[in-house]
Amino acid sequence: MPEPDLNLLVALDVLLADGSVAGAARRLGLSASAMSRTLTRLRDATGDPLLVRAGRRMVLTPHAQALRQRAQNAVHEARAVLRPSVAEPDFSTLQRTFTVRANEGFVAALGGPLIAATRAVAPHVRLRFASKPEKSAAHLRDGSADLEIGVLGKMGPEVRVQALFRDRFVGAVRAGHPLSHLRDVTTAQYIAFGHVVASRSGRTHGPVDDALGALGMERTIVAVVPSFLAALAVAQASDLIALVPASLMRAQPASAGVHVFELPTATGEITVSQMWHPRVKVDAVHRWLRQLTLTVCRERLGT
Repeated sequence: MPEPDLNLLVALDVLLADGSVAGAARRLGLSASAMSRTLTRLRDATGDPLLVRAGRRMVLTPHAQALRQRAQNAVHEARAVLRPSVAEPDFSTLQRTFTVRANEGFVAALGGPLIAATRAVAPHVRLRFASKPEKSAAHLRDGSADLEIGVLGKMGPEVRVQALFRDRFVGAVRAGHPLSHLRDVTTAQYIAFGHVVASRSGRTHGPVDDALGALGMERTIVAVVPSFLAALAVAQASDLIALVPASLMRAQPASAGVHVFELPTATGEITVSQMWHPRVKVDAVHRWLRQLTLTVCRERLGT
């Protein structure tokens, strides 16, 4: 059996990413006829049409959809193999932008220290924090995000994961709130007040409610906001109780006008991790950023 023409991999990657013969031809600097001939060769090699007409446009076949990520990874790895070995990066002159998907609580608690630690070593590196309205590996897979930070969800089997710190939830009320004078808050006292919860999806039920339900008790959710910082702000301006991560309050111990207390119900700890795609595993600069993120989290939170 003849060896496959590995030069077709690059064409396959571009073709599947663009979903258009004309678009792929432009990106590869080929004529439309040359790209059409390449598509014919790819069809022969894979035994699949890859692109089929649907009305006035072309769409990927199911097999082509399945090949898309594999082709991208194969081309990336091949280029990495053929790239000359380089010495340790010169961080003093390095210019690069990293996109980090993280929620507002992480950015508020650790964004400042992480930026400062980055600039101390690599003053021209930029960190771009992006919101994460959903848990998805898509941004890591397509390269639009370099790191994802949060609680591990359904991220895909190929995504690499490293635990950063253990976290838990605590209650927060304004200074002067009736609960702010208590050393220990009982369950009855906890549910006697209204609550504000943070949820990007608008959910009102969580582990605290499960724990209360096991006791035959229920809290009153008065407001739902999109972030922990918003919940904290609402609590500071009302008699509502906010549920916030302990890491947010530990990293900002001087939060004026806020009293933090341990929850009267056990909700368990959560693990906050950083996640990345295996294509950047050996990237020296990316590896440095991952280690720096781990170091900052442990130094600031003591975990």
